[in-house]
Amino acid sequence: MIIHVKNKNTIIIDDFILKCSIGKRGFNLNKVEGDNSTPKGIFYLEKLYFRKDRVGTPQCKLSKKIITKNIVWCDDPSSKEYNEEIYSLDKNAKEFFYRKDHTYDYLITISHNKNKVPHKGSAIFLHLTKNYKPTAGCIALKKKDFEILLKLINPKTKIKIG
Repeated sequence: MIIHVKNKNTIIIDDFILKCSIGKRGFNLNKVEGDNSTPKGIFYLEKLYFRKDRVGTPQCKLSKKIITKNIVWCDDPSSKEYNEEIYSLDKNAKEFFYRKDHTYDYLITISHNKNKVPHKGSAIFLHLTKNYKPTAGCIALKKKDFEILLKLINPKTKIKIG
């Protein structure tokens, strides 16, 4: 199955056409860290992270991980751990998954920049939105639509962006 992010506000999954939001600067074939664009290309969905205290344990065929207070994503291009999950309570150059808002109650990592090339972009996720405001580069869906997606995807699912 391929999920298609067709434009800045449409994602197609199987027979479902859902509303979404993407990066403030649209799609970009040459993603750069901090450019507020969503990388264009075909990627794998990697892992589902979730707030068990808020959403329970979702039924999904992807690898799953419960979000705890110290799980973060490293977005520091000078770090050896750039563009990967780490454990830390240090607030410098990291994307914390355990948030007060509900944006990361569900979060799926996308295989963009798997080779961890510095400055080519990190922390590209599928996550939640309440208002469809543009993101910093991720793809965001309403909770009810995210839960539809969770039931349809599997480890072989790819996402086509742009």
